[in-house]
Amino acid sequence: MANLVYKRVSTDQQSTDRQNLVLDEAGIEDPAVFEEPAGTSSRLHPLERPKFAELLAYARPGDTVHISEMYRLVRGTGHILDVLDVLHRDQVALRIHDGAFSAMDLTARHPRTGELLATVKFMVQTLAAAGELQRDLQRELTYDGLRAAEAKGNKGGRRPAVAAAKTADVRTAYLEGRSIAALARDHQVSRGAIRTAVADLLPDHAATTEDAPAPELPVTLDMPGKVADFLRTTELEPAERAALDQGATVRRGQGYTLRVTAAPAVHRQLLTRCQPLDGGQGTPAVPAQRKARREYENRVSALASI
Repeated sequence: MANLVYKRVSTDQQSTDRQNLVLDEAGIEDPAVFEEPAGTSSRLHPLERPKFAELLAYARPGDTVHISEMYRLVRGTGHILDVLDVLHRDQVALRIHDGAFSAMDLTARHPRTGELLATVKFMVQTLAAAGELQRDLQRELTYDGLRAAEAKGNKGGRRPAVAAAKTADVRTAYLEGRSIAALARDHQVSRGAIRTAVADLLPDHAATTEDAPAPELPVTLDMPGKVADFLRTTELEPAERAALDQGATVRRGQGYTLRVTAAPAVHRQLLTRCQPLDGGQGTPAVPAQRKARREYENRVSALASI
């Protein structure tokens, strides 16, 4: 029997450090660690995440999956029940080391039907719903705070490194021949901050703004699940991988589609990546995969007429 540790790196370093601390303090013996790469969307169903899928393929009956807290693995109630069903099917135990679920035996099932005990299912649904409510309330409070700040004339984002009161002096000094490096030393800021303050005065500014094409606006397309499954196993550029990871899963009967928002150029690149689904070079085409690719191709091709 083996110990399998599942981790999902967060963009919040403090949260990631807490996850590692909880697992280290658990004293798990000789664990096999499966860690999702940074940027993996928490909205992606856990059964569709590459590292968790790898963990399930590696696991054997009697093994135990360890996670720091339930929300490292799942977000919604449906996701939790899906994961528990798969682990039960594969006879793999689940151990949660922190949070509300850590005090529960999530593997308790009826001895005859094999279904989750009604009390366990109720607690899972209740705690998951409470977690979703907490996240929704935090999101609403954040939006309310931003709107209140905007009403007062405050802008979000990082403050400029060069104070507004000194920007005019910086621009005047630059026009008088002072170098960017010297201005950065004088004001104790980075050279990039000085360049931002005098951006429209730089020699190449006019040429850049006149010649640069207008940026493409992101477009949302539904990508068939068979195409998404193939692309997840393919080497992608960072922009392509980010678009795929941030896509929203939409269930369609037994399958699903991935709602991907990206620039048209990224959609075209992803379409090119899944060309092997059409077969060729000695590789037979799977009809369902070929059909899925052509559906995505039709949607990408329609962008040219927008």
